[in-house]
Amino acid sequence: MSLETTPRILAIDAGGTMTDTFIINEKGDFIVGKAQTTPEDESEGFMNSSRDALAYWDMTVEEAFPSLVTGIYSGTSMLNRLLERKGRKVGVIVTKGMEDYFRLERGKQSYLGYSYSDRLHVCTHQHNEPIIPRSQIRGVPERIDVFGDAAIPMDDDAARRAVEELLDEGVEAICVNFMFSYRNPAHELQMKDIVEEVLSARGVDIPVTIASDHYSVRGDFPRLNTLTVEAFAAEPSRQHLRAIDARVKEKGAHFDLRIMASHGGTISIESRELARTLVSGPIGGVIGATWLCDHIGVENVFCTDIGGTSFDLAIITGGEYDVKPYPDMARMLLAIPLVEMDSVGEGTGSYVRVNPTSGRIEIGPDSAGYRIGTSWPEGNVTTVTINDCNVVLGLINPDYFLGGDIKLDRERALKAVQMQIAEPLGIDVYRAASGVVELFEESLKNDVLSRIMGKGYAPINYTLLNYGGGGPLHVGGISEGMGFERVLVPTWAAGFSAFGCSCSDFEYRFNASLDLPLAPDVSPDEKEGLVDMINGQAAFLREKIVEEFGKSGIDEDDLRVRIAIRMQYMGQLRDLEVRTDFEWLDGPESLDQVVADFEVLYAKVYALSARSPELGYLITQIVLSGTVDVEKPALPEEPPGDAEPPPEASKGTREVYWRGDWLEGTIWEMEKLKAGNRLPGLAIVESPATTFVVPPGSSAYLDKHRIFHLEWEKEG
Repeated sequence: MSLETTPRILAIDAGGTMTDTFIINEKGDFIVGKAQTTPEDESEGFMNSSRDALAYWDMTVEEAFPSLVTGIYSGTSMLNRLLERKGRKVGVIVTKGMEDYFRLERGKQSYLGYSYSDRLHVCTHQHNEPIIPRSQIRGVPERIDVFGDAAIPMDDDAARRAVEELLDEGVEAICVNFMFSYRNPAHELQMKDIVEEVLSARGVDIPVTIASDHYSVRGDFPRLNTLTVEAFAAEPSRQHLRAIDARVKEKGAHFDLRIMASHGGTISIESRELARTLVSGPIGGVIGATWLCDHIGVENVFCTDIGGTSFDLAIITGGEYDVKPYPDMARMLLAIPLVEMDSVGEGTGSYVRVNPTSGRIEIGPDSAGYRIGTSWPEGNVTTVTINDCNVVLGLINPDYFLGGDIKLDRERALKAVQMQIAEPLGIDVYRAASGVVELFEESLKNDVLSRIMGKGYAPINYTLLNYGGGGPLHVGGISEGMGFERVLVPTWAAGFSAFGCSCSDFEYRFNASLDLPLAPDVSPDEKEGLVDMINGQAAFLREKIVEEFGKSGIDEDDLRVRIAIRMQYMGQLRDLEVRTDFEWLDGPESLDQVVADFEVLYAKVYALSARSPELGYLITQIVLSGTVDVEKPALPEEPPGDAEPPPEASKGTREVYWRGDWLEGTIWEMEKLKAGNRLPGLAIVESPATTFVVPPGSSAYLDKHRIFHLEWEKEG
């Protein structure tokens, strides 16, 4: 055991292909481990990844885990459960007349994930399979109107019959979502009492959840989706998280496991709103990018995360990322806050096929995941993947995948690419593999360009931060000719999302709809009334935050609570989140400050000339967040040395097929390179966790923080 270091923080990112582990010691130094994801039991992949990381410190998990004070998890098990429709049998009670919610959907949800051509031709797309079948949904006569008044009283007898019928169906949980319950929860509370009476009379013990208790926000259908996801997928996933928690405690850990939430903070696995963690891994990357760029003085960042199954993108402007209050995930509209990002179904494990009708190459959206491709015989994959093409071209060392723990078969990949891609296209096998990679990178480049131009910016305004297991391999193809201000690739890119989890705050965040108009000529008395209403909702949300932190033994006095206001110009469709340093709004002056901050934020997101204060404002939501101090990593720093890499970092040369020509590439060991080293292309930098390709016509400089700067030669 190494006596020179004490592990303190453990962060886990269980992706669709690889499980990354990030471990930080008492000095803030860190190590990264990587292993194949084990979908049947994610704790096994996590333990393998932890052992891989701790080998750098010459430690075992039994030696390291007892000193850990924090453990953070992110993964995809809950999302997979939802996609596969493998959850609890849930009964749903809604306002009478709305029983076909899930079959009708909303127009937007029914088209999610479809191309524009399929959206135009109704016959080429299908509705989602309902998460809850019609037989498990009951309607009860009642109606709260848009102003929060009881327009139709609730029929108690019909309510009892609905509960009895659902219990006869054998449901394992009951959810209640009435229209406009976020305005007035009286009918939902009344319904909950009736459900509990019937359950008690029948001697049944199943959970009952009401929308106004969990998601008190406007948007009837997204609210219902989120509530049912909570009962259907989140609660069963809690058992999975408890199993991981138990596994680490078996090895001597004393902490309570936390999980990355969609809003960018971490929460306890015992949180009552676990659906907020439906997407967690990619969120960690954005949080890590925000933390890193704050420390190196970069404000505008475009994040690109290339994994085995997907390509995730996010934009940080002025040091801040946006949060969407109504995101879509798994082709469902939800009512949970989500760090704004986009995900494309193309990664290094994506399948590659030639369309027999058009003769065109098609990539994804399905993927080999942790099975890598045909180049790994044990994966039993028969369809070519992007990984296979990289092995054929000589970009990936088949004997050094995961540091040699997995041996790839280049000849097997060659035969698969020859039969499935080259022969149907009538071209050379190496040209076929190169063409696939070029098409893959061009597609990703178009995704980057469309996102950044769609925001009204140009690449020159942004730094490209590239990470993920496949990110360093393809960053050259994505960035070439784009004109980014700079292109950064951290040496720990392969575990960057896990790193981001360790950078996040222990934070609970709750929101509630307000819909308060703020006219340009509002009087001081009216403004005072608005402040009182905002603070009233803040008090309600504060109780929820205190309750959640109490589950982790944290007192209210230790919390840092802050208000954020979501607002928009009157008549516009999209709101923005204005974060403040206020615990409460202290009179009209505080509200004036919020408005002024909104104007600044609006100018950043859109343009200075787009501001329209003459329209007045609409305060759509109040957001309350509570955080406590936690340990975080330190940025690596070493004195820069010579531009020439040390001899021990060299691994010789290798023939690489690059864009139609065979070139001799220099091969380097990433961990042995020193700050200040510069590598001219073509260079391939290998580490157990990833491969960084420096293309011809470019060079890579390793700075004092162990971040590569990919720089392109200027024409002329």
